[in-house]
Amino acid sequence: MNDTETYREGYNRLQDNLRKYRSLAVAFSGGTDSTFLLLTACEVLGDKVTAFTVKTPYIPDWEINEAISFCDGHHIRHKIIELPLPEIIRGNPEDRCYRCKRQLFEILLKETAALGIEKLVDGTNADDMKDYRPGFKALQELSVGSPLLESGLTKSAVRALSKSMGLPTWDKPAYACLLTRLPYNRTIAEADLAKIEKAEVFLMKAGYRSVRVRTEDNSARIEMDHELIIPFITSGFYKETAGYLKSIGFRTISLDLEGYRTGSFNSTIEKTKV
Repeated sequence: MNDTETYREGYNRLQDNLRKYRSLAVAFSGGTDSTFLLLTACEVLGDKVTAFTVKTPYIPDWEINEAISFCDGHHIRHKIIELPLPEIIRGNPEDRCYRCKRQLFEILLKETAALGIEKLVDGTNADDMKDYRPGFKALQELSVGSPLLESGLTKSAVRALSKSMGLPTWDKPAYACLLTRLPYNRTIAEADLAKIEKAEVFLMKAGYRSVRVRTEDNSARIEMDHELIIPFITSGFYKETAGYLKSIGFRTISLDLEGYRTGSFNSTIEKTKV
């Protein structure tokens, strides 16, 4: 059996799983996984689907705008829930994701119940279990559904199926929240989050899609795909980048020669922790 047939079987399982519900609320970030899940849910349940998008200081505005644009373009019912930075994660603790998910999804569950929607689901996929994912424990505790995971769909499967459906997010890089750019156990300042967002938007507009700007003690450490590092240097764009990042308040600028990787601050903690 080739990959396409395997993915199609997973897609059929996903549709069967979604048919179990009379109505669904989908936690929608606008990323590859939640976009695929949302559109598939709409194909199965029609107008019985509502997208919930949380707007907080650590979610970039461009992500919120893309989520709004997608729902508008596909005529999907969409609710934006705006929240402040939760004080329980102000110190960026190692179990930040657990605390954050727990609080945010408790709020989403209340919204789900208030609207008379049967089930709240999120876009966790089968590959997400391979990384440090303390937030998933919160979803399990709250009985939030993860249809992609339950259907055995990996990230590769989601991307392949998204491409076959013509979704523009099929090759969209993963974009974790801005808190992942900061070291654990340091007090979070909204001003730092704003600087990180500006820096990453600057690089993304220049064509550096898979990029992170990590910051510690007012320094900026840029991570990007390996194949882009040499052109970044030889083109001289590093000079313009350094100038811009200093203009928005970073003191020192560096390029991480290990390249872009998700959750690079996770290496400082044990995966066995909550």
